[in-house]
Amino acid sequence: MPDLHVGLVYGGQSAEHEISILSARNVLAALGDRHRVTPLHIDRAGRWWAGAAAALADAGRPPETTDAVTFRPGAGPAAVSSEARGALALDVVFPVLHGQNGEDGVIQGFVQALGLPYVGPGVLASAACMDKVAAKRLLSAAGIPNTDYAVVTAHDREALPFAEVERGLGTPAFVKPANSGSSVGISRVETAEEYAAALDEAFRYDRLVLVERGVSGREIEVAMLGNERPEASVPGEIVMTSAFYDYDAKYQDAQASRMEVPADLPDGVADRVRQLAVRAYAALGCEGLARVDFFVTDGGEVLVNEINTIPGFTARSMYPVMWAETGRPAAEVVDELVRLALDRHRRDAGRSTER
Repeated sequence: MPDLHVGLVYGGQSAEHEISILSARNVLAALGDRHRVTPLHIDRAGRWWAGAAAALADAGRPPETTDAVTFRPGAGPAAVSSEARGALALDVVFPVLHGQNGEDGVIQGFVQALGLPYVGPGVLASAACMDKVAAKRLLSAAGIPNTDYAVVTAHDREALPFAEVERGLGTPAFVKPANSGSSVGISRVETAEEYAAALDEAFRYDRLVLVERGVSGREIEVAMLGNERPEASVPGEIVMTSAFYDYDAKYQDAQASRMEVPADLPDGVADRVRQLAVRAYAALGCEGLARVDFFVTDGGEVLVNEINTIPGFTARSMYPVMWAETGRPAAEVVDELVRLALDRHRRDAGRSTER
């Protein structure tokens, strides 16, 4: 693949802003000097800034810059410009944005409107996977087993009292914002008091909340890579010492969990997990990459938990580790992601717009 100009988009307006910066730093390192990379930082106010790759790599934080970014829809590779340098002439955009306004189809639709290739699933798949309720409905329609759940809306939170949660889903149950990632806003509940507080917390992040049955089982993950013919990595396992895999366990407390890759699963179960990962990836319309998360119960039941379309790429993230254990180091993975983005862009450009 020839030397390309990659726009690395990170930061964003979400509760996962800091994690995005850590992921972007590792993606930048994986891209190495094989490509020209321009970091594009979205600050918490939604403003875009073009920065120096060296600043991001050295500091692990947004470079201090006043080089504002502007956009010209329909201008092709020159759609993105900076005040200091003019047209950036990007060959491909690599979003490393976790959570709302980054992983939910918003950035994907914006970049698509600019006419630029971009890494990762398209608008519909991104939106569907980010919305846990929509994802569960699509998985169920495709006959893919997933966890039992109920839905609560902010305007009618009394419609699902705790007594009904106990009766229908049992305890412990998990209360989650429908549109959030990195376990932000998620609570484990066993009492009515905990449930009320958990709803308050979840509604801080979304107007739609998912209440899920607590599953006693192992947390298994599979990394996906590909467009029409996706590949599944070896499964990995999150082994926890905390009550559940919350934000701190994922990114801050090194003692709260550990990764075991590959997961120690019977061959038949490992095969089923990988097969279901491919089916779930296809059912949600994913392309490029995703991480599919599962529960595997003591009885061998395999349930899809959720699908993450821009999985973390930090030092404590499963996605790059699972591919490394499958024989694909991070540099190879990011190059393949760029190639897949360009392939899809060429494919979709062939669609007729004439009657």
